[in-house]
Amino acid sequence: MKKAALIFGIFLMALTAQAQEETVTVKVTIENVLNDNGTIIAALHTSETFMKGNGIVDLEEKAKAGTVTLTFEDVKPGTYAIMVLHDENDNQRMDFEANGMPKENYGMSTNEMIMGPPTFSDAQFDVTNENLEFSIRF
Repeated sequence: MKKAALIFGIFLMALTAQAQEETVTVKVTIENVLNDNGTIIAALHTSETFMKGNGIVDLEEKAKAGTVTLTFEDVKPGTYAIMVLHDENDNQRMDFEANGMPKENYGMSTNEMIMGPPTFSDAQFDVTNENLEFSIRF
């Protein structure tokens, strides 16, 4: 009986610790949206999902010339990157020119605009126990 009580107690402590895990809000302001066409799509990525499709959380907002703000809620501590796309024709993907250059504006969490495809290490940031705010400029 004592063994069962001990196991049950450890189980309850584990559940309580898990329930108390801190989460934060990550607010992203996208600057220099050139027009009202289509949708702004933002994706929160881990190294496993970056440049491979959807993020672990994807947000969308109607495009509005100027600035658009999106907020990721309940983000757990870890290392992430944010990719943002202005999907002007609402086809849910980035369109490319014949030479491979993007037709639509995009940005990432560090605003590092390099030649060639972005890498997770170029865009990564750490989430701890404080809310974060980013400005991403197209």
